[in-house]
Amino acid sequence: MVSEHGRRGRNAARFKQVSAAASHRLLRWVCMGLWLGLPLQALGQGTPLALPVAGAVTPSGATASSQSSETRGVVSSSPEATLLRQIQKAARHLNYEGVFTFQQGESIESSRMIHVFDGKDEKERIEVLDGPPREYLRHNDEVQSLIPEQKIILREQQRGDRFPGLLVTDPAALEAHYQLRTLPEPYRVAGRTCRVIDITPRDAHRYGYRLCADIASNLLLKAQTITGQGAVLEQVAFTQVTIGQVINEQALQPAWPTADWSVQHTKQQVIDLGAMGWRVPAPPGYVPTSQLARAFADQRTVNQLVLSDGLATISIFIEPYRAERSEYLSQGAARSGSVNIFGIRIANFWLTVLGEVPATTLELLAQSIQYVPPVGSR
Repeated sequence: MVSEHGRRGRNAARFKQVSAAASHRLLRWVCMGLWLGLPLQALGQGTPLALPVAGAVTPSGATASSQSSETRGVVSSSPEATLLRQIQKAARHLNYEGVFTFQQGESIESSRMIHVFDGKDEKERIEVLDGPPREYLRHNDEVQSLIPEQKIILREQQRGDRFPGLLVTDPAALEAHYQLRTLPEPYRVAGRTCRVIDITPRDAHRYGYRLCADIASNLLLKAQTITGQGAVLEQVAFTQVTIGQVINEQALQPAWPTADWSVQHTKQQVIDLGAMGWRVPAPPGYVPTSQLARAFADQRTVNQLVLSDGLATISIFIEPYRAERSEYLSQGAARSGSVNIFGIRIANFWLTVLGEVPATTLELLAQSIQYVPPVGSR
């Protein structure tokens, strides 16, 4: 989440060092979605789809329909759930600009954000201030990633749950799997008074979170990912922010003239992994939000399944296994901050499973995935 959430300020080289279980090229692509100090659910998610056929992707010990009923049965009017809704609305519907930092261990990286809402559409510009120059321009759910050294603009669809957004689903459903609690004492972030919300998991399948939302506007100012032992895995926070002001549209323009740059569109197609033979027993509380086939520049196609409990997100990447490729390293687990990674070969496929969830959750999921070739397939 925090870390969109967005989904971050880490660079590709660092991520590769800890990614001994995964395909290097795939993780380089993943890292592009993590540049911004965003929650992981921000990573390359396309149009949400309905749940697949029962049995294709289901929570452990349940069918997809029973999971949906369980989630729909949770109706909450708690002040905390209401505040989470207001946080999400503020992220989309307010004008604000400032600098935020993403911290993971000893690494701290900063970005400048400008966000404008004109009553109908969102526009946003994010400039990465550390490392190679990068900018990200967003119009509603269309994101352009600007890479100046190559004069390339990458265009793709992403959902709006990036920092300071936060939710994939309505917060009413969260209380089946998290305890929400507002602390009585206010806190200060970036010179502004904010209220603290503790989000504590009810089981071992997810991390906890600590949020601080601006009292005057409900904009999320700080978010931390917390282990079961109370340690902070990573955090993203504004260090300076102004809220509610009129912002000149010129401030949303890129720093470089891009008229002669190459524009590349991320090619993706909605698929049904269940019909393709995949059986994925999702951890309790996690439901599928998208299933996509993604085409890469090197002519590879990688299938992606995204599972989410509303805050935490797990992505499963599936590609044909090629024994001659040196990019596959040893099967097993790796970690970077709150993101755990598990690589595994199943039949003639290589799976990279990653998410902001505890390592045991990810490993159990990866090892329980099955492939049953469809009738008539070879």
